[in-house]
Amino acid sequence: MKKIRFGLQARFLTAMAIMLAVVIALLATLLHRQKDMQQEVADATRDSMHSMVEDSLRRHGEASVNQLADSLTNPLYYFDLDTIGKLVRSAQLEPDVSYVLVFDPQGRIIHDGTEEIAVYGQQMSDPLAYEAVSTPNLHIQWSPQIVDISEPIMIGNERIGGVRVGFSLASVRAHEDRAVTAAKSRLEELGRRHLVWVAALLAALVVACVAIMLYAQRTLVRPIRQLAAAAHAIEVGNYNSERPVSHRRDEVGELVRAFSSMSDSIARHDRDVRRMAYTDSLTGLTNRLAFRESLDHRLMMLRGAGRQLALLFADIDDFKRVNDTLGHEAGDEVLQQFANRILEAVELLGGDDALLARFGGDEFVILIQDGDVRAAATRLAEKLVTELGRPIVIQDRQVFLGTSIGITLFPEDASGATALMKNGDIAMYQAKVAGKNCYRFYSRAMDQAVERRVRMEQELRGAWERGELSLLYQPVFRLSDSRIVGAEALLRWQHPELGMVAPSVFIDVAEQSGLIETIGPRVLRAACAAAARWSADRDPMDQLFVSVNVSPRQLRSGDLPEVVAECLRETGLTSSRLHLELTETAVISDEAHASALLATLHRTGVKVWLDDFGTGFSGLSHLRRVPVDGVKIDRSFIADMLRDPDDLALTSAIIAMAHSLGITVVAEGVEKEGQFNMLRERGCDLAQGYWLGYPVTAAEFNQLIV
Repeated sequence: MKKIRFGLQARFLTAMAIMLAVVIALLATLLHRQKDMQQEVADATRDSMHSMVEDSLRRHGEASVNQLADSLTNPLYYFDLDTIGKLVRSAQLEPDVSYVLVFDPQGRIIHDGTEEIAVYGQQMSDPLAYEAVSTPNLHIQWSPQIVDISEPIMIGNERIGGVRVGFSLASVRAHEDRAVTAAKSRLEELGRRHLVWVAALLAALVVACVAIMLYAQRTLVRPIRQLAAAAHAIEVGNYNSERPVSHRRDEVGELVRAFSSMSDSIARHDRDVRRMAYTDSLTGLTNRLAFRESLDHRLMMLRGAGRQLALLFADIDDFKRVNDTLGHEAGDEVLQQFANRILEAVELLGGDDALLARFGGDEFVILIQDGDVRAAATRLAEKLVTELGRPIVIQDRQVFLGTSIGITLFPEDASGATALMKNGDIAMYQAKVAGKNCYRFYSRAMDQAVERRVRMEQELRGAWERGELSLLYQPVFRLSDSRIVGAEALLRWQHPELGMVAPSVFIDVAEQSGLIETIGPRVLRAACAAAARWSADRDPMDQLFVSVNVSPRQLRSGDLPEVVAECLRETGLTSSRLHLELTETAVISDEAHASALLATLHRTGVKVWLDDFGTGFSGLSHLRRVPVDGVKIDRSFIADMLRDPDDLALTSAIIAMAHSLGITVVAEGVEKEGQFNMLRERGCDLAQGYWLGYPVTAAEFNQLIV
């Protein structure tokens, strides 16, 4: 026993020592990096000031020389040396002006601002003179000490001479040195302050580690001994032995109490199994098995009696979004709250013989058979739509979901349980198609809608081979210089009878039927082939990318990296020019699987963007765990950013936070110049939308980039 205690203590002390060493190493790296960053900031400050001052001096010099040249035109034409001298001396009084020279077309000095003009008639022979004399327009030359700006003086098309002004860089360099010195001093002061805080935090960490070691030694060893003894008793089958008791509210206390309740759970096992067979374990409602048995029994009793029965199928709208973003525990809490609201409504309006069941997932079924069941079902459905449309508070957040309800009647719609349940499902689906958070009664026309969907699926199977499916390319622009840097590939279906089918319709059919797994690779291959032709003659540094949407089903299949690699190999497109777009929900629904696939793609050089970013419940915290290169701000934020301060604030926050993680930001749906300007001011990297360019064919896109 002593050996076990020594081993536990030794491992704990080793772990603490390693942790302290890692922390110290990280702090040392942080301090070293801070020094490097201080130097980088100072260098960047110097470069920025140098560029800014030179640009200011150039613009000021150009304006001054241009004005002086205009003023000298008439005096030089009439060879009025007195007036020329006055103008030259006036220009020499400006700050940082080292010299002013007026010369004739052959480069001989006419005036230098002095009274005696000692150099009159002499040829200018300094290194900058040749270009000053020969330039046909205003010309700027730089040397380490002087900025020489020259401009010819013209009468009509005849050159009668020129003027040169030299600006000294000495005061500019002195100003830059003072500013950089001040910045370095400030950075060093900040570094000293940070060092004091780091030392204080390190000392606090050491004290905390010592306290934790003492506390763990006292609170872990003795409970572990008691649990070992209890485990040995259970091992030999003695479930009635004395069990350890603990009132602690931590993991050790929970473990002790778990041992204590083990023998009691065996006695309750058989009773719980029977209850679970007919009851939903989460909500306590009747489950599918018990409901089906009750429905069969009631239908048998009602046949020939001239009485009616109604089934209401209620499905929570967008419930998957809760599980994907807030987690399954939050999803369970939503189901429990929905079940309570439905139960209250059924008890109020459903009658004494009403039965409520949960069929699994987010689907609830209600049976009513008292009185006028159509009217009762209508009242109950309206009540459910209202009650379930109210927000639910989950994890201190309001969640708006709603419900879609399908209603079917016996014997009007069907006489058997299976047909009734199928009809209820169809009606519920039509309620979702109608916009969700509403109810629909089953009708024969709904079967026709289902048949149309099946027909669309059948015709979609051969659409690619028949040439009905094609790709359009919407240009993507870089906001900093308004240049096209790539395009998004968009799939379109030109049906021979229906015309242009909306992508939201046929892509949903392809996704649900699994056809997307066949169409998706073909779209990817065609887009890669088109992009490979775009930049055949372009500079390697100016290559255009193509972005292709990837469906959740393609991501789940697991072979996406192999499909991408094969397309790149066949088309010759470099991996860095392919961007894959995935929705937030597709990535976070199985974050571990998605992270592994995206990491594989990253190693090949392919870029990954998150599409429709900001519309789900997810946050930028996911971006730290999932390797993505860019996010596309959803068009709903862009559409209202000019008039809605909240959308503008959210858009600005997304841009700033994504940039802090080194992630590119793309805005989609830019349809106004004001949106474009506002996004550029806030540092957004890329944008696309109808104001910038409509989706076009590959040939038309080639014309745009020529």
